[in-house]
Amino acid sequence: MDEESKPRYVISVATSMVGIKAHTLRYYERLGLVQPERSSGNIRLYSEEDIDRLRYIKALMSDCGVNLAGVEVALRLMQRMKDMEQQLEEMERKVRKIAEAEIEDILEDIIEDAEWKEV
Repeated sequence: MDEESKPRYVISVATSMVGIKAHTLRYYERLGLVQPERSSGNIRLYSEEDIDRLRYIKALMSDCGVNLAGVEVALRLMQRMKDMEQQLEEMERKVRKIAEAEIEDILEDIIEDAEWKEV
């Protein structure tokens, strides 16, 4: 688990960090906009990732005038973009690996040809 997704803040700390009320956080959780981890005592624990997401939701709603339905659409689109970026990175790794293998094959062929010419 990376540092961004490690649960660490209780709801009172999260509300002060983001600047929204606890009941609003619980409402966002019911809507599925944020999904904090739960401690063994069932206490909500928010990660840095959750806090960033909540700040983004707040900015969309207060600064941009986006309603909750629009926030849900924006969050889905952001997740889709993130997934596509990961797929693109994976494809780039595969292409790089194939290209490196091709270069090695070509170099081996050149070396073999050079050795034949020396004989």
